Amino acid sequence: MEYRRLGQTELDVSAIGFGCWGMSGTYGAFDESEMIAAVNRAIDLGVICFDTAQAYGNGASEALLGRALGKRRQDVIVVTKFGAGYEHGRDGSQKMVHQAIDQSLAHLNTDFVNVYLVHWPDRDTPFEETIGALEELVQAGRVRYVGLSNFTPDEVKRCMAAGRVDVMQYGYNMFDRRQAKWIFPYAQEQNLGLMTYSALAGGLLTGAFNEDTVFEGKDWRKDGGTEWSLRLFVPGVLQRNIRAVNEIKAIAADLGKSLPQLALNGGLSHAAVSTTLVGTRTVAEVEDNLPALGWSLTEDVKRKIDRVFAKYEIDTAPNKWVEDDKRWQNIDPTDWA
Repeated sequence: MEYRRLGQTELDVSAIGFGCWGMSGTYGAFDESEMIAAVNRAIDLGVICFDTAQAYGNGASEALLGRALGKRRQDVIVVTKFGAGYEHGRDGSQKMVHQAIDQSLAHLNTDFVNVYLVHWPDRDTPFEETIGALEELVQAGRVRYVGLSNFTPDEVKRCMAAGRVDVMQYGYNMFDRRQAKWIFPYAQEQNLGLMTYSALAGGLLTGAFNEDTVFEGKDWRKDGGTEWSLRLFVPGVLQRNIRAVNEIKAIAADLGKSLPQLALNGGLSHAAVSTTLVGTRTVAEVEDNLPALGWSLTEDVKRKIDRVFAKYEIDTAPNKWVEDDKRWQNIDPTDWA
């Protein structure tokens, strides 16, 4: 395993982190015992960064992670998030900050979390109130470090002017490279810890889907995916994306790598990234991720990948979904969320 410092914190995180959205019940079916085995195998292999959120199944993901970690909680870095997924919408109020941490600590069966993030910006609450409440948690010892997820560049700057910000978290993968343009340079300039999620593009870059794949039940991809995730699963768009993925899979095979290994390596290649989170459900998936480390994509391979995206007219750094045209277009990034 490779370890990287998380910005200016005192935390060294595993370059590959364990994303726990898949434990929520809204990311397809899974076997709980198999998931617990995957968590423990990941720790055995040096994965020490586990990321969850209150919104992942209304605490279901946090509770399952707490059970899976058990006595190994002290050996890992736990990151969770609050502020989104409530019936009344987003909520970054001081009251919610304290209420949410109470619930998350109970679910996780721990007395502190290593990193606590605002999941999405609540633009109806002054950021000064949210940041001030987070500092209260730090002072109380319930949280070690705090940060922001999915905030615009301008909002990050406003929060930093209001108080402490240690860590940021954003989606980043071969299909979605917006943050390399809009956020990564600022993270490097300010020496902020940077976590990236959706390393496998919601499962597209596992290579497990085909053009007839149908998402069912509560799966978040069922209706095409979210705007924030570039609506990669919209009928028609999904089929185009899968054709592109099949060509990238062939590039990976030429390198003697699996498609997920190629995707993870690419996500970790940016110097700003401290850890990239990948959702894994089985021991086999955990073990397949590790060979993503210890080598680097050449410029020639990167160009081959870019030519595939160009061939299928896939814009990897758009900003706004245009419903009438069923496509993304570039607009001022302060519009993005």
